[in-house]
Amino acid sequence: MSILTEAEARQLCERVIAAGTADEVEVRVESGLDGNTRFAVNQITTAGAVEDTQVTLTARFGRRSASVRFNALDRAGIAAAVRKAEQLAGLAPEDPEQMPLLGPESYRMVPAFFDSTKDLDSESRAVVVKTAADAAEAAGLVGTGFLRRIARSTAVANSNGLFAYERSTLASFTTTVRTRGGDGSGWSGTTHNDWTRMTPPAELAERASRKALRSVQAVAVQPAPYTVVLEPTAVGNLVQLLAYGLSARAADEGRSAFSRPGGGNSIGDRIVDEQVTLYSDPQDPDLLERPFTDEGEPIGRTVWFENGVLRNLAYSRYWAQRQQTQSVPFGGGLKLEGGSGTALDLVSGVESGILVTRFWYIRGVDPRTMVYTGLTRDGTYLIENGQVTRAVKNLRFNQSIVEMLGNIVAMGAAERVVASESGGLGRAVVVPPMVVRDFNFTSNSDAV
Repeated sequence: MSILTEAEARQLCERVIAAGTADEVEVRVESGLDGNTRFAVNQITTAGAVEDTQVTLTARFGRRSASVRFNALDRAGIAAAVRKAEQLAGLAPEDPEQMPLLGPESYRMVPAFFDSTKDLDSESRAVVVKTAADAAEAAGLVGTGFLRRIARSTAVANSNGLFAYERSTLASFTTTVRTRGGDGSGWSGTTHNDWTRMTPPAELAERASRKALRSVQAVAVQPAPYTVVLEPTAVGNLVQLLAYGLSARAADEGRSAFSRPGGGNSIGDRIVDEQVTLYSDPQDPDLLERPFTDEGEPIGRTVWFENGVLRNLAYSRYWAQRQQTQSVPFGGGLKLEGGSGTALDLVSGVESGILVTRFWYIRGVDPRTMVYTGLTRDGTYLIENGQVTRAVKNLRFNQSIVEMLGNIVAMGAAERVVASESGGLGRAVVVPPMVVRDFNFTSNSDAV
């Protein structure tokens, strides 16, 4: 069993649920393939592959609950896991916010499984990685990178009759290219559920190589608020963080950038620039995410911002009941609608500013204003009279994401990006490049 079918997953869930004596039982089954290949100094260094099926079991006795995770799926393995979960549940404190289990639900199908991605076995990945490494070598540069793909199924079930199932694939390929002297660095990345929709490896390496060569002899500029052109990856690095700020409870309790002075939240208020329409939707062909939560709650299309107005916040089932409204689960990726054109097209309209490839080492400063700090990385350039003229040393920023989205001058065409700073697989994020005024840089960094 590598990727469980719906029938196999259902049967396994039923076996686990039937094995226990708890008042209520929740089960999540994840099965599939996980493969990766890494290269450095223009040659493959490591490759790995995992096939596994793991079960997360939660046993409930009244308001006490505990979870265990296991992959021994024979009768003895399931029995041992059930005993452990039930023993731990007996020791757990009562949870005053625990909600009843959901009953049977219906879900929208999401076509997120692609053979083109599943078939990226170790030999196929080696060919891909060699293409990028050879391109860096031919340019006289040093290439490193990481390619990972997963092909999986997920099932959620409980003792109240709920059952949900989906299968999906996902891949990510990133490369960092440096000059041999170490004074120039460029980066490029691509991700999607469908390998055929990702940037070809040779093109990816060429982008990163071009940035590396152009980033040598970087000069320091005075830290200050600048007009910036943020490439899509840089936008994604920051916009993805909205996922941690769109909590209705935090807003209602005065702990959020979306809290309203005097109490309550800012739903219905104009918060950011009117160009901003941001939504989540598992079925969107650019997102293709799981259509249910870990407890089996359906996830549909949710518009968070529409023309700059905050339309929704995420309500847990508990907080929705407390506030006497409908729950709004967070999930389904993030898509920020854009306009047309590339980052370089946007550069032509900027008289003076800075072009940013991506951000790194991003950390929260103040959740009430969504201020984050971090560094530019792998290609930061000065813009003069609508042209990229020279490389500048990396800069540290302290910037509110909400204020950034309120200072948008222009946006290009949206695309799916590798938004996590680690370059790994993560939430689907689709964003455009954008011009932002008064982006707050606070200090220089000598790191390349």
